[in-house]
Amino acid sequence: MANVTVIGAQWGDEGKGKIVDWLASRADAVVRFQGGHNAGHTLVVDGTTYKISLVPSGIVTGTLSLIGNGVVLDPWALKSEIEKLEGQGVKITADNFAVADNCPLILPLHRDLDGLRETAAGQGKIGTTGRGIGPAYEDKVGRRAIRVCDLAHLDEIEPQLDRLCAHHDALRAGFDEPPIDREALIADLREIAPFVLQFAQPVWKRLKKVRKAGARVLFEGAQGVLLDVDHGTYPFVTSSNTVSGTAASGSGLGPNATGFVLGITKAYTTRVGSGPFPTELTDEIGQGLGERGHEFGVVTGRKRRVGWFDAVLVRQTCSIAGVTGIALTKIDVLDGMDKVKICTGYRLDGKIYDYLPSHAASQARCEPIYEEMEGWQESTAGARSWADLPANAIKYISRIQELIECPVALVSTSPEREDTILVRDPFED
Repeated sequence: MANVTVIGAQWGDEGKGKIVDWLASRADAVVRFQGGHNAGHTLVVDGTTYKISLVPSGIVTGTLSLIGNGVVLDPWALKSEIEKLEGQGVKITADNFAVADNCPLILPLHRDLDGLRETAAGQGKIGTTGRGIGPAYEDKVGRRAIRVCDLAHLDEIEPQLDRLCAHHDALRAGFDEPPIDREALIADLREIAPFVLQFAQPVWKRLKKVRKAGARVLFEGAQGVLLDVDHGTYPFVTSSNTVSGTAASGSGLGPNATGFVLGITKAYTTRVGSGPFPTELTDEIGQGLGERGHEFGVVTGRKRRVGWFDAVLVRQTCSIAGVTGIALTKIDVLDGMDKVKICTGYRLDGKIYDYLPSHAASQARCEPIYEEMEGWQESTAGARSWADLPANAIKYISRIQELIECPVALVSTSPEREDTILVRDPFED
């Protein structure tokens, strides 16, 4: 049996939650390996909707769910999310949930700095969620982070606070903000510490035991490859590596553990926040797709930008992230359209590009080259086999496979877990 790594193959918001939930019911452990509570997954199980940001999707099915060291953890957001899930009847204990004790913490000062920077950035705004993710990752690589394990040693935390405050107080002064209230921060940490510590442990060790027992591990990524801090549309990206290789470093398992890499891909394209978007539609077609697809961010509620499927970008992300097969979601949103389009290349300064250039200004000026196909009037919603799909929908999916040079492993036809056409079982690969 193979392990499976699930990542977004666009700018995030591809419907990973439903796919991860579907796979989690057949996995023995689910691991989040990067990002923070800026990611949102929506699960619909037996008519009940669960919205989660930090806790791995497997928790709804009772699967062992682990937050790896590659995640930046807001302990207050974690508490709020767990309480909300428990209110919906989800059982969360130290037996089925754990947090890596070497996870860096997102503190109130990180949220403050995130907001101050975005407000002051003017036209240079990145469009962050304002949840402190970036500043927390900065402190991690700056070697001044407070981590989950530090919550058990708050009486010895003064030297770490010295390093942290030396950095942040200088930044805050530049924004005419007062220094960090160290006593208030320590008091807040003392209050939240018992809640977090009940779940804290060396996740790498727990995973080693799970793997030794022959269990199937599902690695759950957040955001999408185009938001990767190295490979995405920089600087309009997140602050972590979102590619599949991060599953190894962000969980404590080696690179041979990632297994089948499943890239989640919408049948069209969306993104939240600022940055280049070659196939963006600002007309009635784009508005219609957004309305039918309910394109609003799970975490922020922000309206998503919508465009045609961009085969250039997905081919690029599949190559960079080593995607084995894609899961195509939201094909039903295209139902009833007379024509559908796929971007097959870009025109820039008189040249044709089969990839997205690295420079932000060049990305912004890329003009999409489209291939037009006949749409379909029949419904694909709820289809569970190829026989249930209209012929033109099958042609559309087949053409996407050809253009992105990666096979379709499954097709999702509604938010419901069982409305899935399985072409290739990732766990059996």
